[in-house]
Amino acid sequence: MLWADLAGKRVAVWGFGREGRAALDALALRLPGQGVDVYLGADEAESARAAYPHAVVHAVAPDAVALSSYDIVIKSPGISAYKPELLGAQAAGTRFTSGTALWFGGHAGTRSVAVTGTKGKSTTSALIAHLARSLGVRTALAGNIGLPLLELDDGEADLWVIELSSFQTSEALGVDLGVVTSLYEEHLDWHGSRERYVDDKLKLLAASARVLVNAMQPALLARAADHPGLNTFDDAAGWHVADGWIRRGPVDVLAVDRVSAPGLHNAINACAALAALELMGLDALAAAPALSTFVPLPHRLQPLGERGGLRWINDSISTTPLASLAALESVHDAHVALIVGGHDRGLDWTVFVEAMRVQAPDAILCQGRNGPRIADALEAAGVANVFRATDLAAAVGVARNALQGQGTVVLSPGAPSFDQFKDYAERGKRFAELAGFEPRAATIQGLGIL
Repeated sequence: MLWADLAGKRVAVWGFGREGRAALDALALRLPGQGVDVYLGADEAESARAAYPHAVVHAVAPDAVALSSYDIVIKSPGISAYKPELLGAQAAGTRFTSGTALWFGGHAGTRSVAVTGTKGKSTTSALIAHLARSLGVRTALAGNIGLPLLELDDGEADLWVIELSSFQTSEALGVDLGVVTSLYEEHLDWHGSRERYVDDKLKLLAASARVLVNAMQPALLARAADHPGLNTFDDAAGWHVADGWIRRGPVDVLAVDRVSAPGLHNAINACAALAALELMGLDALAAAPALSTFVPLPHRLQPLGERGGLRWINDSISTTPLASLAALESVHDAHVALIVGGHDRGLDWTVFVEAMRVQAPDAILCQGRNGPRIADALEAAGVANVFRATDLAAAVGVARNALQGQGTVVLSPGAPSFDQFKDYAERGKRFAELAGFEPRAATIQGLGIL
């Protein structure tokens, strides 16, 4: 959709987070005088009226009747495209768009790499931007990673690196290279089913001239097999990890321990980034040494340091059981306490439970809304050292007692934060506080155009 399509129409913005505000700002810049209504929470109404005095503010959630009164609604990504009220209004003729769709509509021909995946998409996006900049390429880093595209609507860059969530992939258009890092079940409450989640996530393939996917995921590879521009990473012929090295085919390029972001999964993310650079015509071999100067993203296996004889690792962004397993595998310590649990989206923890039957850490702290369900499954499988805690603060206290001043405490919840916190960043900062550190701002270095 183009901005011109909104001119003179009945327009609403649904959501007043950063994406919603970016849409309001861009609308005022692109179409001065255009009327707009805003739907938001009651606690946001006062600030919205002060910041956007010309907008009509509705401090309620819109129903199908309200939505049907508009020609076009710009919705925030977190609002499911499958909500009954949205589908009802759509059937009545209301068109729905987003900041992402409007940005892509206005930037045809932009040199772009769009990255999605259940896990690894943020780090891979940031790595691509960091490596491209190490080669002197003026690069934009934006999207779901923390900077709405519309905040850079007038920016100019030689390369755009755009992270897309499964909520946004259907809104991409004219992408040079689409990267899919991984594919597991997630966000089932937004999409409604695993099948729909997979279908939505892989809509990026259709929007991309060329695609780059993880060769070690057969189901993903099969879905991408018919794409005429298919490329892979993490296979022996291309960029992959083997014997402690990042390799290009048979050639050792960089030792894994020189990659600043810890863990095997981050070395694989680095392979995805290097492969993407290569496909965009850049010198990946020359860029590879810059992997050692990359600043790891906060809340993603972030080493906080040592307090009380214990090491503390913040992996608050972990929202699937498989992510919790990956975090546990990346920690090389004889004594580990793992904190799991949070908002319950109904995900299946069977794989996690089976892995714990084979080898469990010193303590598994099950907390939050789905903590009891996880603990029940672990105990039913005969896993030892399972502890129950009402919330994150209690879990940290139990972890301290369990390790007795020796080992590593890992927060990798495998679940969203919404049962106790507004987002994963707030949860991660609270974990840092509980561990005895200053709350660390959830600031990702390198956002914007550099």
